[in-house]
Amino acid sequence: MSHYIKRIAAFTIVILLLWVTPFAEKANASSINSDLIVVNKKTNTMAFFRDGKLERQFVVATGKDPELTPEGKFRIANKIKNRPYYKDKIPGGDPRNPLGDRWIGLEVNGTQGTTYAIHGNSNKNSIGKYVSAGCIRMYNDEIHELFTQVKVNSYAVITSSKLSFEEIAVKNGYELGLRTFEGKVVINGEEQKLNSPFAIVDSRIFIPMRESLELLGANVQWNNQNQTATIIMGDRTIIHKPLSNKAIVNGKEITITPSRYQGTTVMLPLRNVLEIAGIQVTWDSKNNAIIITN
Repeated sequence: MSHYIKRIAAFTIVILLLWVTPFAEKANASSINSDLIVVNKKTNTMAFFRDGKLERQFVVATGKDPELTPEGKFRIANKIKNRPYYKDKIPGGDPRNPLGDRWIGLEVNGTQGTTYAIHGNSNKNSIGKYVSAGCIRMYNDEIHELFTQVKVNSYAVITSSKLSFEEIAVKNGYELGLRTFEGKVVINGEEQKLNSPFAIVDSRIFIPMRESLELLGANVQWNNQNQTATIIMGDRTIIHKPLSNKAIVNGKEITITPSRYQGTTVMLPLRNVLEIAGIQVTWDSKNNAIIITN
């Protein structure tokens, strides 16, 4: 009997572990996704994202040879104040220490944050240049700021790219911060349940480009080589590169609020769609609905 009870208890524990573990992993992934660092070796610049927004950009120094600073997506393994420079036996916090007084260690190929890092410097004139043995150098006052904000176990992406910071972030699975519009969407008289819902960021409404405009009769084409969208709608031809603040309408350049990504979906600012696509938008406050017609 006692053997039977032990087996039941063991089975119950296994079930509980299977039930609890996915929720723990999901919560952890959510907290990790709140912070992201992107380093672009092509421009020696760095961005810090928090809660889906680009918070700050920095000028940095990287490896004197391109291969010295590794590329990839790396976990932030540790944060250390006043790390000694062991090679030359320089104490932590010493003005001569080439690491400065802040170290954000990166988990690169099993090094556990002991070899590659984002850190300060002992020569501010090196920032912006290709001079390091592989680490990313920052101005000391700026890494103090970053050090207090970025979380251990979040991630840093290091790349050499022509893409914007936002594009790099999205390509690495980071979700830019939009919240879903909870009201109704009516397009040409019919309420729509969109696969990619309208979204709100900074009090602006953004709409999924392809899905919304195709419902309005547009032909949306994507040029993968140039990473641009061409929208043909009535007598208008619109060309737009996602994340930029420009749209070309029948050959004329127009300044707009920059489009955004929600996952891999391009989101256009609704206010500017009025101008570039010639549609009409009204707000039905009684029914909490956006009504779009063309």
